[in-house]
Amino acid sequence: MTDQELQKLVEKISLQFFYKPFRHLARFNSRLKTTGGRYLLRSHDIELNPRHLQEHGMEELIGIIKHELCHYHLHLSGQGYRHGDKAFRSLLQQVGGSRYCSQVSGGQRVLPYKYVLICRDCGMSYKRKRKVDPARFVCGRCRGKLRLEGL
Repeated sequence: MTDQELQKLVEKISLQFFYKPFRHLARFNSRLKTTGGRYLLRSHDIELNPRHLQEHGMEELIGIIKHELCHYHLHLSGQGYRHGDKAFRSLLQQVGGSRYCSQVSGGQRVLPYKYVLICRDCGMSYKRKRKVDPARFVCGRCRGKLRLEGL
């Protein structure tokens, strides 16, 4: 699906379910990793993750579009557009949008821990990405001295 086809789909869903036109841009953003889409407050554009369409199909994409259109229409009308607002939750339920999107592959990153601080007294370990001076810290459990080891 191209960005032009996505734009037409978003405009159609907006008229069909919200009875209001969508007058801004809708586009795919392949840099989105952990979210299905986002509504941009300043430009009023909507960006969607193309991997949701590839991995979960059109139904999932339509649910995400409805979710983002709830943010869009509520923000432009001056009502509560945030996830916790009552107006947002009720409108989302009315139009049948998805509250949460399914996970896509490759969205989770494994943290590359390189160092471990180990307590000399109780053996408690603390994983760290960066090298730290063990003399500056003590064990949080027993207040014992720490030693640094690399993984």
